[in-house]
Amino acid sequence: MSEEVTYADLKFQDSSEMENIKEFDQVGVKAPPAPSHVWRQRALALILLCLLLLIGLGVLGSMFYLTLKIEMEKLEKLQNFKDKLQNNVSLQLTYNMDSLKEIRNLSSTLQEMATKLCYELYQKEPEHKCKPCPEKWMWHEDRCYGEFKKYETWKQSDLICSIHNASLVKIKNKSVLEFIKSKKFYGYWLGLSPSKDRKPTEHLDKTIISSDWFTRNTSDLNGGMHCGYIYGSYVSYDLCSNEKNAICEKLDNPVKIESILMNEESNGRM
Repeated sequence: MSEEVTYADLKFQDSSEMENIKEFDQVGVKAPPAPSHVWRQRALALILLCLLLLIGLGVLGSMFYLTLKIEMEKLEKLQNFKDKLQNNVSLQLTYNMDSLKEIRNLSSTLQEMATKLCYELYQKEPEHKCKPCPEKWMWHEDRCYGEFKKYETWKQSDLICSIHNASLVKIKNKSVLEFIKSKKFYGYWLGLSPSKDRKPTEHLDKTIISSDWFTRNTSDLNGGMHCGYIYGSYVSYDLCSNEKNAICEKLDNPVKIESILMNEESNGRM
């Protein structure tokens, strides 16, 4: 009897629950709808955004490529211009160097011609204004020779030469030898090295190969030293403390071309 009541109760409860569910559905509370429509909209938006991004990247890439191409073309043009400019500069420098060399050669030739012409004028007029030596000095090749007729010791004579930016004469080649011999100097100190012993007299020709030409300091000269002097065509030795004349020598100055041109112009006017 108890089991039947229980079953009837259960059936009644089940039917009551079903009625309640129907009533609840009729009130308006429904099960949540399927989300497929919302997700489709979101997916479509994302796809559109990705497409826009891809299009933007494509546009930017195209702009970058075009810009890079234009800049590379400009760089290539600049490089070509630079190479051309360097080539022109190199050619100009080569041309200038060749021109400078020609100018130097021409200047050297002109200087030689002026020196020869001045020397010819000097032979006719010893004190010609083109002479590259001081007044009253003699000119031979590239040197000036000064004669000082002052009786002085060898050391004092050497000092006189130094004051004139010169030194006592040294005869080291045949040309100078013949020039000195032609002047017939007698009793003039030479630039030979002082010696403790008095050396024998010898012919002037032998001095060309001599190693005794003065090259060392003579601040320690004493009364017992002997110095060489010229006497005609010979070289003799005497005490350095004795007194004789002096011959000094120094390099000449370049011949001034304008002095020759002015001289030729003045001669033409006369």
